[in-house]
Amino acid sequence: MIVLYRKAGRNATSYLARKLERIYPMGELDYIRWIRQQTPSCPRILIGPGDDCAVVGTTTGRPMLVTTDMLMEGVDFILAEVGPRRVGRKAMAANLSDIAAMGGKPIAAFVSVALSEAQGRPSLGFAEELYAGLREMADRFDTSIPGGDTNTWTGGLVINVTLLGDPGPQGTIRRQGARPGDWLVVTGPLGGSILGKHLDFTPRVKEALLLQQHAPIHAMIDISDGLAADTFHICEESGCGAVLFADGIPISEAALRMSDGKTPLDHALSDGEDFELAFAVDPGDGARLLKSQPIDGITLAHAGEFITERVLLLEEAGQRRCIEPRGYTHRFS
Repeated sequence: MIVLYRKAGRNATSYLARKLERIYPMGELDYIRWIRQQTPSCPRILIGPGDDCAVVGTTTGRPMLVTTDMLMEGVDFILAEVGPRRVGRKAMAANLSDIAAMGGKPIAAFVSVALSEAQGRPSLGFAEELYAGLREMADRFDTSIPGGDTNTWTGGLVINVTLLGDPGPQGTIRRQGARPGDWLVVTGPLGGSILGKHLDFTPRVKEALLLQQHAPIHAMIDISDGLAADTFHICEESGCGAVLFADGIPISEAALRMSDGKTPLDHALSDGEDFELAFAVDPGDGARLLKSQPIDGITLAHAGEFITERVLLLEEAGQRRCIEPRGYTHRFS
């Protein structure tokens, strides 16, 4: 992403590009970029790495969404604090959120689990509770669990879900497609997810399907890394920039309660695991959506605007400044 930042009549080129190596040192995003360079084309793979789901062509001619996500004890959850049922619930919900981000409808999930022998032989009751959490979330969205794999090992609990889905009414909605002038709209309050939402969120599958009945959606993502980072992902794929509005970003009550030295706005921008949707729409459609608020249970908010300059800005108190796309990323050595 080539970044231009204009200030006082002068250009400072590649502002964010110079920062990325420091923000994501040998991290997950570098690895994903490398994988995309190594992935050969295949006529049956309609969309490969770079979106929330891959899209696979089928012999029936109807494309299929495919996503997979892994949760690991000690990284994504503390098992002693949350218990197996909530872990199962989150594992399924995280994948459902990826289907929502593409505007799709989930069909079936395949679950692989590595149960831990660290505290002795895993109990049948533990495994049943884990499955109950998976099943609880899958049932809410009419999703089957037709198979998977179960193993034991000496490390912590690991659970991986692979989810299949159908495209929604507008077809496959990608991160690519935001246009300068489009509004950035989010489906709910952000920040402070560590206080509980990261485990107990509801993926916005139904909301994504309903939104497609009210406006053409140009691009969409679920907010898993943080609003700043995930907006940056849309910009990177769409070839544009964005300005985020400090007074337009909805901040959660949890973010207001945090007391770690960061402001509530900082939490809303970078905490991640909010699992709300962020999407790009035409300004006229955006204004109409905000006025009508057509989806029960959520309040849409105008959080920003996409711009031609390939830069990520924050507008606060009438001033605009460059910000880094901070959010959660796995580090590699």
